[in-house]
Order: sequence, then C-alpha cells, then structure tokens
Amino acid sequence: MVEMKFICDRMLGKLATWLRISGYDTLYIGDVVGEKVQDEDNYMLENLHDRILLTKDRELYRKAKKSGRKAFYISSNDVAEQLKEVKKLGVVFQPVMDRCSVCNTPLRKPSNEEAVKVMKREGISEDLTERYELWYCEKCRKLYWMGGHWRNMVRFLRKIEE
Repeated sequence: MVEMKFICDRMLGKLATWLRISGYDTLYIGDVVGEKVQDEDNYMLENLHDRILLTKDRELYRKAKKSGRKAFYISSNDVAEQLKEVKKLGVVFQPVMDRCSVCNTPLRKPSNEEAVKVMKREGISEDLTERYELWYCEKCRKLYWMGGHWRNMVRFLRKIEE
C-alpha cells in the first residue's frame, strides 16, 4: 500500500499537526513557502503532485480536481470534525512517534548529549531519559516523549471515534 502524503492549505494548520502526530508525511503550505510565494494556490496546484491537497477553499478544490490533482475538500472549521472528514480517505488517527508535529521532519532517538541539552534549554529538571523513551527532531531540536500530553492526545482522539 502506498503511504498517503498530504499538503494542507493555510486554513488547516491544526489538521496538519494531527496528521503529523499520526505519522503522515504532511506539509503545511505556510511552512513550505513562508512569505516567498505570492500565489500559494497556484504553487500548490503546480507542485508537490505526490501529495493529496487538503483545502477549505472551494475554488482551489475545484481547480485541483479540474487539473487532475488529488484533492479533498474540508468543510468544517472544527478540528475534531476535520479529522472525521479526513478519515473518509482511510486515514487512521493514532499518535505515533514518527514525525515532528511542528516541522514534519522524521524523528529519531536522541543522543544523551542532545537530550540533556534540550532538557536544560527547556528548564526540565526531571531526567526524562530515566522515565521515558525519547524521540528527537534534528531540525527543531525538540524532544518528544509519551507523557501527559500523549494521554491528552489519545483522549481527544477517542472522542472523535464516538
């Protein structure tokens, strides 16, 4: 099975984060182009064709479909409802430690030096290495672990299953 990859328009930043948390390679147009591109819609239509375009913009969706681009229109403004909509594509929402939720970079195990450096920078006094399995984003220099935030994510995702 081919892994689904996505690109989200500017109105779907939270959805992009949840897709990343669930292990899907998901670009957010604001991260891709920053302020460099004047016409983001055309950029998304003309580039990154290996990705499914997720958009709240009806006109962009119509243009994408007309050009043969894989696209999915998201109608809701509520992130929980957006997750339910995207599930129609076969997306499974379940937290995994594969991708940085901030920048989409694949995560890896940190060295002890990297973990200590992040904990010191973030003012974390507890030695997370003793209690948790850690993951690290090289680009953001961010640590991830299955703490309280993990349980909150799981609880939130259970609610959308109901």
